[in-house]
Amino acid sequence: MKLSRPVSWFLLAFGVWSWVIWITFVKNLVKDSSGLAFDDGHPTAYFWVHLVLAVVSFVLGTAVGAIGLRGLRALRRTS
Repeated sequence: MKLSRPVSWFLLAFGVWSWVIWITFVKNLVKDSSGLAFDDGHPTAYFWVHLVLAVVSFVLGTAVGAIGLRGLRALRRTS
């Protein structure tokens, strides 16, 4: 399957965006002082669920970005 240039750029941008957003979220999660993420210094279920969501999003963002990058490289080779 051949991806168009706009689709390839969108996938690459989505992958980068996913990393930027979730890195920011994880930083804020670790610094949480409201009591949701940590209870007496110990991680709560809220923390673990959101950490798993972030890790899954990192993996999916990497995969989607890699597909976009491969699409752009393939277009460059054919041009």
